[in-house]
Amino acid sequence: MSGIQRPPDGGNLHAATVKGFGDEWNRLDQTGIPTDEYHSLFHRYFSIFPWDALPPHAVGFDLGCGSGRWAKLVAPRVAHLHCIDPSSALDVARQNLSGASNCSFHRTSVDGMPLSESSMDFGYSLGVLHHVPDTQAGLSACVRKLKPGAPFLLYLYYAFDNRPFWYRWLWRFSDALRQSISRLPPTLRYLVTQVIAVTVYFPLARIARAAEKLGVNVANFPLSGYRRCSLYTMRTDSLDRFGTQLEKRFTKSQIQTMMENAQFTRIHFSETEPYWCAVGFRSLDAQ
Repeated sequence: MSGIQRPPDGGNLHAATVKGFGDEWNRLDQTGIPTDEYHSLFHRYFSIFPWDALPPHAVGFDLGCGSGRWAKLVAPRVAHLHCIDPSSALDVARQNLSGASNCSFHRTSVDGMPLSESSMDFGYSLGVLHHVPDTQAGLSACVRKLKPGAPFLLYLYYAFDNRPFWYRWLWRFSDALRQSISRLPPTLRYLVTQVIAVTVYFPLARIARAAEKLGVNVANFPLSGYRRCSLYTMRTDSLDRFGTQLEKRFTKSQIQTMMENAQFTRIHFSETEPYWCAVGFRSLDAQ
């Protein structure tokens, strides 16, 4: 993304965005999500992950763990999980995962992961690599940590390539708001995004839910993906969406190409929300 400067240490991160996420996860540490919804959201992201392909005593990494919300459900399924995040959210993850003895925590950027090359049995990065200056380089950094044949789960914001043209116009309007709101002082930014959650996300989501019960197809209804979500999740995602300075979006085809360039094979996409989730396996011939 042109015009975005890396910090002096050369890391593949955007300093203001990292600081914003630290603020977000400290304010909304995800302990307020209803249990049933928490497990449902986890399934939406991990439904295509090949758990059966993992070896016994699998060791892997969570790149951009944030508050540790996904790590909390992954850790019990594996032998060891490396939780990696460049922001102060890592302290929130430590607290949320205090009952998990098989987690390590590393505060670093994607290109500073202290993991040996070709050592990990799996990895995942959900909602992170579209917030770094060089997404392709970030993805390539992840694949180098994987053993040949190991799976990696990826979620990147989609470019509305499966939506009608008017949907993309709505997004352009919301993106203009994001560019202004994300530069507000932290407390004001938080308050504005919470108002958006209550006055925009919540009513539109509940209207979509009501319409669905009446037999209406709400697939292209704005924010219909939140129709079964709690206000807490909407508050979190509103801050995530409008409070982040650096955001990039990709088509399914672009994600496929980036994964292939990073030497992933057997790439498979989820065909349900959230878009786009994909899983790939490090090539057996990867260098």
